Amino acid sequence: MTLSFTSCKKESQTQTIDQESDSFPNKNLDPLERFGELLVAVQTNRVFPDGKTFVDCEPKFSSDTILARYKKLKNQPDFDLKTFVLDNFTLPEIATSTFKSDTTLSTSEHINALWPYLKRDADAVENGSRISLPNAYIVPGGRFQEVYYWDSYFILLGLKEAGEIDLIENILDNFAYQIETIGFIPNGNRTYYLGRSQPPFFAEMVNLLAEIKEEREVYLKYHDALEKEYEFWMKGSETLASDAAIDRIIKMPDGSFLNRYYSNTTTPRAESYLEDVTTAEESGRNAAEVYLNISAACESGWDFSSRWFEDPNDIATIQTTEIIPVDLNALLYNLEQTLAEVRKYANDQKGSTALEQAASLRKKAIDTYLWDKRKGTYVDYNMMKKEASPTLSLAMVYPLYFKLASEKQAESVSQVLENQFLKPGGLVTTLELNKQQWDSPNGWPPHQWLAVRGLESYGKNTLAEKITSRWLNLNDQVYKRTGKMLEKYNVIDTTLVAGGGEYPTQDGFGWTNGVYLDLKKNKR
Repeated sequence: MTLSFTSCKKESQTQTIDQESDSFPNKNLDPLERFGELLVAVQTNRVFPDGKTFVDCEPKFSSDTILARYKKLKNQPDFDLKTFVLDNFTLPEIATSTFKSDTTLSTSEHINALWPYLKRDADAVENGSRISLPNAYIVPGGRFQEVYYWDSYFILLGLKEAGEIDLIENILDNFAYQIETIGFIPNGNRTYYLGRSQPPFFAEMVNLLAEIKEEREVYLKYHDALEKEYEFWMKGSETLASDAAIDRIIKMPDGSFLNRYYSNTTTPRAESYLEDVTTAEESGRNAAEVYLNISAACESGWDFSSRWFEDPNDIATIQTTEIIPVDLNALLYNLEQTLAEVRKYANDQKGSTALEQAASLRKKAIDTYLWDKRKGTYVDYNMMKKEASPTLSLAMVYPLYFKLASEKQAESVSQVLENQFLKPGGLVTTLELNKQQWDSPNGWPPHQWLAVRGLESYGKNTLAEKITSRWLNLNDQVYKRTGKMLEKYNVIDTTLVAGGGEYPTQDGFGWTNGVYLDLKKNKR
């Protein structure tokens, strides 16, 4: 069935990043740079319960005008900060707030009714933090009213089931546009996300579209974007000495390359300013170092998790940039494999062979550094301590999904999943109970799907079916009880919603919807 998606915004022609800057001076600055002491005052005084609210506001006037007014009025005895903000900014809207759930509908029917509320047409150039995109896209929902990089792959799975092939291509075109104009795909299309990316799923998005449309046409269309995506993650590799790191690339002692999450910024996140300053103060460490590691964790998509902490119970010990993540390197193996295939279509056999060799070397490095024989599964690696990370996580399923594992390794991972991670509602993200949202007792849609598809590719269908059934049943139960699809779920006590993290559990929800529809199709 093909759905007719009516957008919640009027369609408008976008402009380039440089043109936006001409139209709205200072627009492309991070809101912390743009609004300075005003942002600090708003966030530290908790004018809004969620720090993301202010940075998503639309300024009614230029930032220079607003700041001049603030400096003039702030010390007056009757000054009220929230009133000032409301006078000078328009609060962000949440489109799904007008959506009324009908729990007599099936979960799939509910999801398909919700898509139009999550769709955005091409953006008008605005004065706020949103980076305008030239084509339609889907937002996750709740507080997340912009496109998100890795969320979008799992959203595409649902759009494929809904028959929205043109919208899938629009989303890929937006990412290609961002690579061309920004140099990489940011965390989301907001100026405060320009310091970081997210897990590099663009190659897998291209592969998904290539399965639907003519492969050669799709691969050649996104060839340049894939090349630049790879350049972003591999920047600095040409001159890097062994046993050293720069930005997102590490050259291991044996000369092989692996990658880490990083950030282009060493300041507090504008959307979580108070939280970051508090963490830095509590850490007793160099503040810039803490901010770098916080932002790098956000690039990972796992913000936040014991994966990134020296002490699994203390975010102040965050050390993301010292960790070589297994999921990231499996994704980059896939990018190298995909780009090698694309170069063949572009008649660049030499370049294709070079990337096949790079992928082969990465696979060997993953086996060397990211496979823990004692634990019988894939793990992260601490590059400073030169040892496996003690934290087990669902990142272990990525090598199965991207077919990096041997049959023996896949069997061992499946046993770890079933014996330690499988819970009544699906797979728990880690075994650590520490109030972080990417730890126990929470399960997240992407990892259920990657685990199921990875296990299936190695013939582990019984376990894959257990995970699928438990996850879909949990989704159905929560939907019937609340009328909502949530971004994450408590998979241990299925009578409770998920918790932890910097903000309440969000509903909508893009990647949950996509994963549900894709997993459900095999159970019809």
